[in-house]
Amino acid sequence: MVRLRVPSQPTLRPFDVAVALRLLLEPEDRYEPLAEALATSTSAVHRAVARLQGASLLRPRSRTVARPALREFLLHGVRYAFPPVRGQEVSGVATAWSLGPIGDLLQAEQVPDLSHGVVWPDEGGTARGELLVPLFPGASRVVQRDPRLHVLLAAVDAVRAGSSPVRRVIGDYLAERILWGADGTR
Repeated sequence: MVRLRVPSQPTLRPFDVAVALRLLLEPEDRYEPLAEALATSTSAVHRAVARLQGASLLRPRSRTVARPALREFLLHGVRYAFPPVRGQEVSGVATAWSLGPIGDLLQAEQVPDLSHGVVWPDEGGTARGELLVPLFPGASRVVQRDPRLHVLLAAVDAVRAGSSPVRRVIGDYLAERILWGADGTR
């Protein structure tokens, strides 16, 4: 009897979302600068790109974001694939509706609880709020280097952790950024 070797099902990882968003900001970035921007190894970025290509979130054999597919995944799939993990109140880096550009899009009645911010834990962070585990461990370091990526990751967190009205408003904002590009180009 011949034993059939069945490959394992490839799955996206939370870090892959950050890679896709960075590629949205810096299209066709080489692996080395992409790894440096995300504070990780070139091999980790290479594996993430391969997973994104396999999921059709990047165009085949390229590092070009498939914008409609990424939009659909972020608006409808990311909160199920990577559900928010929350914790106690800590100091950290503002995310979701606690980050100014994202919070400014919302009406007071849409924000779950204005008195409690949402933060990624970080000992050097200046914000205080409910802990939200970031999509990847180095997020709080990476966003200090790239405020544009910070806003996009915070928008994804708002979609992951927000109420239906928050997801609707921030989803529209995120969709516009993805389809038109973070810099306003298509």
